[in-house]
Amino acid sequence: MQSDYFSTASSTTESYTRTGKPSASQLWETAHLLGFPAALWRLPNKRDKHLIVSFDEVLPRVSADLDELPAGFLISPFDNLASTAPTNMSSGALSGASISTQSLFLRADLQVSFSERSGKTDVRIAENTPADKFRQALREQMTNKTPGKTPQTVTPLSDPEAQAAYVRNVSLAIEAMQRGEFRKVVLSRTKQVQFADAPDAVALFDKLCTAYPTAFISAVSIPERGQIWISATPERLVSVDAAGLFRTASLAGTQSAFEADGTQKRPAGAMWSQKEIEEQALVSRYIIECFKKIRLREYLEEGPKTVIAGNLMHLSTYFTVDTQAVRYPQLGTVMLRLLHPTSAVCGMPRDAAFNFISQYETHDREFYSGFLGPVNVSVDNEGAESDLFVHIRCMKLEGNKATLYAGAGLTEDSIPEREWVETEMKCQTLLQVLMNDK
Repeated sequence: MQSDYFSTASSTTESYTRTGKPSASQLWETAHLLGFPAALWRLPNKRDKHLIVSFDEVLPRVSADLDELPAGFLISPFDNLASTAPTNMSSGALSGASISTQSLFLRADLQVSFSERSGKTDVRIAENTPADKFRQALREQMTNKTPGKTPQTVTPLSDPEAQAAYVRNVSLAIEAMQRGEFRKVVLSRTKQVQFADAPDAVALFDKLCTAYPTAFISAVSIPERGQIWISATPERLVSVDAAGLFRTASLAGTQSAFEADGTQKRPAGAMWSQKEIEEQALVSRYIIECFKKIRLREYLEEGPKTVIAGNLMHLSTYFTVDTQAVRYPQLGTVMLRLLHPTSAVCGMPRDAAFNFISQYETHDREFYSGFLGPVNVSVDNEGAESDLFVHIRCMKLEGNKATLYAGAGLTEDSIPEREWVETEMKCQTLLQVLMNDK
């Protein structure tokens, strides 16, 4: 007789390699049927996939404090500004800050790791009444095999006024920058498509993992909102590994990764305009200014260099700090509060750009251009680490309708029609995977 996957205590992680182990789809569908939030992700340049299920039907709203939160998954909206942020390196730097509490937190009541190399599935589950309910529902899910979902047609929904409206707002932004109101702003837009039926979120996640090995791929189900957010973001916001190594990056400037004849460009041979170089440099300066606010000088800066992100290329600069060497263990939390929203998704100066976005964007960004990722999650017993990414190249699923989001960084040298084309290219990151039935 086959033993039960969840027969052990929650403090122990069990590894399973046999046939009949629960799949990501079965675990995800069980959470969906019970109304439990779930997050599925794969880190950049990694092959293992991870799943968290929270037994909170309504997710708690928390401040994004990496030093205080237990293991789980954060997803935060764009409009999540802290009114003040700590500006010194003292041990009490966080205590006096007024911090926004709009981030949603999925506690790791169920944590699963799927190892592609070994074929192992590691499961850790809480010991409580909801866990018993989940166990029973999963057993039924594994017993009652459901047929796989067949490929379905994806139909773009027409919006004949979208291009004219976006170009008009870009022109207004350029005029405002020429008057000196701000130096950069990121204006976004949406694009909607419709499926014949509600799509298989785990299948879309797997397709994105295959298509974009260097991106952070995620699917987050938020039943209380009736939404699933799926993304393939290339932009790291804040990471702190088990050894205390802090990382962030500035990513901006966009061009196609392919020549007109379809051949892939060589990153080393990429040509960048002065506008794109300045746009990316502004993001790097923004990060350095945040370091200066906390009097941090001991950081390693590498770049800028051209990086490939799916169908696009960007300019990126990488910043690294050894938090143990500088005796600043709370750096991840402090920098998260200082950085978000970065000039890569908002602008400079931040408040002026934020106000312009609020005035002229007609849609609610919701979780687009916010941040998301695992917090204090231990994998392979290597110690807890946190990895938060800027939530771009994403879409919101509501039933059989998907809303894609894309933005373009504007400076006074921007050309409105080209910025529209840039947003179209960014939408293609997800669209070309959605439209591919294979």
